[in-house]
Amino acid sequence: MDVDSLLLSRLQFAFTITFHIIFPTFTIGLSAYIATLGVLWLRTGDERYRRLMRFWTRIFAVSFAMGVVSGIVMSYEFGTNWSRFSAAVGNVVGPLIGYEVLTAFFLEATFLGVLLFGFGRVPPWLSVLSAAIVALGTTMSAFWILSANSWMQTPAGYALRDGVAYPTDWLAVIFNPSFPYRFAHMVNAAYLTTGFVVLAVGARFMLAGRHVDEARTMLRMAIGLTAILAPLQLLIGDRHGLNTLAHQPIKIAAIEAHWDGSKPGDFHVFAWPDQNAERNALEISIPRGASLILTHDPNGLFPGLTSVPPSDRPPVAIVFFAFRIMLAAGLFMIAAALYGAFLWWRGALFETRWYLRVMAHCWWIGFVAVIAGWVTTESGRQPWIVQGLLRTADASSPVAGGSVALTLALFVIAYAVVFSFGIYYINRLIGQGPADAATKTVAPLGGASPIAAAQSD
Repeated sequence: MDVDSLLLSRLQFAFTITFHIIFPTFTIGLSAYIATLGVLWLRTGDERYRRLMRFWTRIFAVSFAMGVVSGIVMSYEFGTNWSRFSAAVGNVVGPLIGYEVLTAFFLEATFLGVLLFGFGRVPPWLSVLSAAIVALGTTMSAFWILSANSWMQTPAGYALRDGVAYPTDWLAVIFNPSFPYRFAHMVNAAYLTTGFVVLAVGARFMLAGRHVDEARTMLRMAIGLTAILAPLQLLIGDRHGLNTLAHQPIKIAAIEAHWDGSKPGDFHVFAWPDQNAERNALEISIPRGASLILTHDPNGLFPGLTSVPPSDRPPVAIVFFAFRIMLAAGLFMIAAALYGAFLWWRGALFETRWYLRVMAHCWWIGFVAVIAGWVTTESGRQPWIVQGLLRTADASSPVAGGSVALTLALFVIAYAVVFSFGIYYINRLIGQGPADAATKTVAPLGGASPIAAAQSD
């Protein structure tokens, strides 16, 4: 197989999974939010929660459908572009993905139908129970997929015979060394991502003076959630990083652009890693900062990139910058959430127009953080597709580069169409707001007419 074909196969899978991950991330968090709204509706009888539950369920359905459509392709890619991967580790990875379909996807799809079409046709408790089961299903889906991915990062519970991995201990396979940290980090990221989407929608309605009661509820719930989970994500990420240092130290070396392991590592706020020269240019660094974070000792040492041959090093620049994009997005979310909590405590959350304007345009921040995190994780594992067991170059199928290029181009076109129509329809649903509500309309912040404000959204 020629290099171009391998590169194109990697680009194709990277494109499809980057596009796909947007939707499961959103639906994991949104399903939990919908279930929470349902419980509040049952407990209080407040119709505001029912309206919000119905409103977000419609958006969830569109996102769920787009996630299904974009995810189907990846299962075929395992057979077309990565057949050697399937042959070598399919005995382990295949069942984990199968469990996701059997225990999670069918559960989500079945009860989403009840949730989506059952309003007014089934008892309220059944609608809320369906929402809770859908939320459970999305979390179970994340459980199995992240277990499979984590096994590829830190394989355990297997025996290798004639180049093929066979499971010997399913508990060790499922709960491999990096899985608990990766699962906690990803689920928390999904909740944070959804929290900022809800915050943005609430801010839009508040600025426009539309659906004011629902907007206040969304703002309070989103701020309450993100003010807790955003700082928590920093702590989870720290533990995840220490686990990665223990099991994938070269990935950490690439994240920090740390070349010489005989010296304490600086934390580079910015640098330009030069992989050929094995050094960094244009460094803006905190001396010994990386050692302090990773070893909790400013004089602590950890492996550098030069401790392994160049052929065993990941693409340093990609990993380095992707991690810093994720970190910057995370720090912004912490600051935004905590400042929002401060405004809420001061009683000024709904009147602070500049803050609402900023938040109304920050719905995307969680998605950027998730994508950057996945780029860090997957690129940092290279040149291994299964760490220490199977190299990426040895996992691909003998497919002509032209065929891969053609399908990649078709995927880009098809996904662009699907994404455009999906986002357009979601924006229309958001623009309509809780349509079945007898909503209260007031003059928007700043004095513009409600109609003009709504049109400006």
